[in-house]
Amino acid sequence: MINKALSNAYETGSFYEGNMDFRESIFNLEPKLVEVEDFEALRYLYFKVKDISLRHKLLLVLRDIYNSQLSEFFRKAYKKERSLKMKLIAVRGLVKYVEEHEISKIMSHFMKILIKRPEHTPYNYKEYEYLRSPSGLPYLIKEYGYNCFHQVLEQVEKQYDAMPFQFKNHYTYDANDNIVELRTPDEMDQMIEEFFNEQLGDNYEIL
Repeated sequence: MINKALSNAYETGSFYEGNMDFRESIFNLEPKLVEVEDFEALRYLYFKVKDISLRHKLLLVLRDIYNSQLSEFFRKAYKKERSLKMKLIAVRGLVKYVEEHEISKIMSHFMKILIKRPEHTPYNYKEYEYLRSPSGLPYLIKEYGYNCFHQVLEQVEKQYDAMPFQFKNHYTYDANDNIVELRTPDEMDQMIEEFFNEQLGDNYEIL
């Protein structure tokens, strides 16, 4: 059952995302402790909060609950999110409740967005690392085996391989969505900075 901070936020429609009690109440949520009566409040909060870290946690919690009442929520969440990472989390939530043909249609749309990513984000390693991690497409392939998941992962790997090595293998995600660092943040920053220095000259300074 959700605590008082979250139930009050839902009932009054008034909350401050920077409030520590509010934030901790979301980050401490566990799927096994969420009851059906909590769904409406968590859905409401997901669509109201602007902080991506709070939305991410709410989406993960609802993803890991099995209840067909949530299927429409995941359809709307997929449409709401711009990040491919967040969209794929929504797909993982939805795939439990719908037929393959619906998922294939969604992943066709996903593929179109993916293919266009390099036009605006040529070094899109942050999204790619999640999509190709044990939490991402490999999980969906293992659990469901749908051809659409295989096709999207192949495209992800193609775009990942096309990036310079300085943007690869800095971190991944484990099966529980936790970041696993493969290099220290300083090592990662140094490699990326060196790349841009080579491309743009020594006057470049990484932000």
